[in-house]
Amino acid sequence: MWTPSFSFIAVSIEKLKLKAMKTLLRTTLIALFAFAAISCSNDDENNTQTNTEVTIAAFVATNSDYSSLLAALERAGLATTLDGTDNFTVFAPNNAAFDAFLSANGFASVEEVPVNVLRNILLNHVVTGTVESTQLTTGYINTLAVYGNTTLNLSMFVDTTSGVKLNGVSSVTSADISASNGVIHAVDTVIGLPTVVTFATADSTFGTLVAALTRSDQPDFVSILSTPEGTDPAPFTVFAPTNAAFEDLLTELGVNDLSDIDGATLTATLNTHVIAGANVRAEGLTDGVVSTLGGDIVIDATNSTITDPNGRESNIIVVNVQAANGVVHAIDKVILPEL
Repeated sequence: MWTPSFSFIAVSIEKLKLKAMKTLLRTTLIALFAFAAISCSNDDENNTQTNTEVTIAAFVATNSDYSSLLAALERAGLATTLDGTDNFTVFAPNNAAFDAFLSANGFASVEEVPVNVLRNILLNHVVTGTVESTQLTTGYINTLAVYGNTTLNLSMFVDTTSGVKLNGVSSVTSADISASNGVIHAVDTVIGLPTVVTFATADSTFGTLVAALTRSDQPDFVSILSTPEGTDPAPFTVFAPTNAAFEDLLTELGVNDLSDIDGATLTATLNTHVIAGANVRAEGLTDGVVSTLGGDIVIDATNSTITDPNGRESNIIVVNVQAANGVVHAIDKVILPEL
């Protein structure tokens, strides 16, 4: 009978140990990979929950760069609104934007801004529903800010020709920050309440009108038409001729440039496009004679036309661009005073 030697037994034991170690190592690696997979899966789930469960208000509250916005929302009583289930799109100014706004308006802090004013300014950064950046196009949208003591929502001009610019003053710096109740677009400037001048200067469709209003031989139309609501001669109803309307006028008059129109005639012409002391929206226009700063015109509300003292007819092509101190309606022909 064969009896194994001690050396053979020792070698066999070593082989068994090696095999056991390999088995243990393989089992350990499998367990580690399985744990890693589970951990990654959990991380993905947590990220998904973060993106879908954080409200707009919670995002602002947990982001230190929006502490001024948070203080403003709480002071205006809007934090709860943005923490609810209704969907909103918020154009969110950061702390630097608020600092610039407060400094420009002579306030040392958010607490010094009158609550009613602060609330309306904040609402001017909010749009109903979820509007992703890809859904924004050049044109007018309504914010939740209102005109005076009415329920008429203010307009906002969105310019998407190069990025996204709002009312000509504020640019979107970071878009499409998702929240459970809407979306946030970060902006670099607080969007103040717009005047009728704001829309004229922000919308390139009215470039020639702005050139006429600001010509050196004209009254300070910018200051006049920036008069706040409740202060004479505001509010204003402005019939704003497009660039194409001015081009047609130059052809009609047989001149080459706006500079060929004398100062007095230009002043009288521009005044004829403004009704002072009234915010007349399209639904408020009635048939008949209406007095402007430059003379009488005749409104045909049914057909949305304006006839000037010379029998020339202009069509109202865009209505109810609502500002904080009046309303703008775009027209396709320049209204002339009696010549």
